[in-house]
Amino acid sequence: MKARDPELRNELDAALQARSELGSEYEPALVESFLEKVEQRLDSTLDRRVRRHLAEQRVSVVRDPHPPHPLGNFGERYGFGIISLVLAVPLSAIGASTAHTAGLIVAWLGIVAVNAVHAAQPRFSRRPARTDSDWEE
Repeated sequence: MKARDPELRNELDAALQARSELGSEYEPALVESFLEKVEQRLDSTLDRRVRRHLAEQRVSVVRDPHPPHPLGNFGERYGFGIISLVLAVPLSAIGASTAHTAGLIVAWLGIVAVNAVHAAQPRFSRRPARTDSDWEE
């Protein structure tokens, strides 16, 4: 067995040696003691990781006070484009039936203008995704 934590490995060896010296009647107490040490180690590791994660979040908020939209820009950008194209059909029909070619041109100029204004709005920059896992040190 290859242990990642030599200190825990030493604790386990000590518990096993104590069991062989004291006998099986002390086994529940030895196991309980070892599990408490493992739990303390897990708690301290988890606390350290949570503190690190919170510190990273604070730093990122200070650096970029306007976080990116949680869903990203894909849905907003392409959804708006699809809706404008769907609405372009009845707007074109209304413009063409009311004012013929001039109405059609005005309708499409309005559609293009709305899409241009939407595209010109500043977008939140996306931060690069973390490459390492939150569970690895």
